[in-house]
Amino acid sequence: MTDFRFLNPERFSVGTVGEIGSRVFLLQAIDGPRVLTVKVEKQQIAVLATYLSRAIEGLGRPGHLPEDLDLVLSPDQGVDFAAGNLSVAIDDASGNVEVSIESISDDDLPFDTAVIVVTKEQAAAFAIHATLLVESGRPPCPLCGLPLDPRGHDCPRTNGHRAPIT
Repeated sequence: MTDFRFLNPERFSVGTVGEIGSRVFLLQAIDGPRVLTVKVEKQQIAVLATYLSRAIEGLGRPGHLPEDLDLVLSPDQGVDFAAGNLSVAIDDASGNVEVSIESISDDDLPFDTAVIVVTKEQAAAFAIHATLLVESGRPPCPLCGLPLDPRGHDCPRTNGHRAPIT
């Protein structure tokens, strides 16, 4: 079990690696030489972005938002773990946002955890950037919500009774 704590990271962002349709989403926190990179699902990022944007509304208007939200990836640094559960806590007094991430765990292994405490400005910039990333992917099927594939989409809601949506 590894416990990652970032109490005031310089950077908190999300990005992708790969082409649309086969992208891998990565959440990243950077504090000096320490880098945390977590593999996340697109839907987890979409929900986190939506929640953060709603949660920080109650904290007052944020100041200047961070602009450099690119991932920092080096060949020798891989993914620290894959995200399972994500949770968010808001500190109304300080205006800080705490994002907790628990890894997907095999039955035999303990969970890896990460706690990232960011400012409302960092949370707002993350939410905007994440929403743009999610929306830049494949559009969802109007029936099932799964991403449409340019090669065709066999929608599970049609039960084989209609031609695939393209």
